[in-house]
Amino acid sequence: MSKAVYDTRYFVEYFYSKDDKELQKVRMEKNRSERYVSAIVIHELYRLVLAREGQETASLRKTTIEEQFKVIPVDSEVAKTSAELRQKYRLSMGDSMIAATALILQAVCITDDPHFKTVREIKTSWI
Repeated sequence: MSKAVYDTRYFVEYFYSKDDKELQKVRMEKNRSERYVSAIVIHELYRLVLAREGQETASLRKTTIEEQFKVIPVDSEVAKTSAELRQKYRLSMGDSMIAATALILQAVCITDDPHFKTVREIKTSWI
């Protein structure tokens, strides 16, 4: 599957991994032809980087993601699908929005978060 929706965990590894092998795998994963990210991932990552490194770095990371990935907004279809997945699998709002994005796009979700593995409607993969 060449289409992929990237979870926040991917970007945490990309920007913060201290393991050279893991970092190399993360960077290789970006070679997919169709790369998507939910606007929720922008929120989650921006908040994390803001707390760790400040607004300037958070803005830079946001811009980097926007340049390299297609950002999918939370529209009414994502919201509806997210609510259904959240109810069915007891996911957090963020996880259900990301899973809904992957489901709607029929894309693999790049994550190592075990919550996503419970969602039978999507495929997951890790680096």
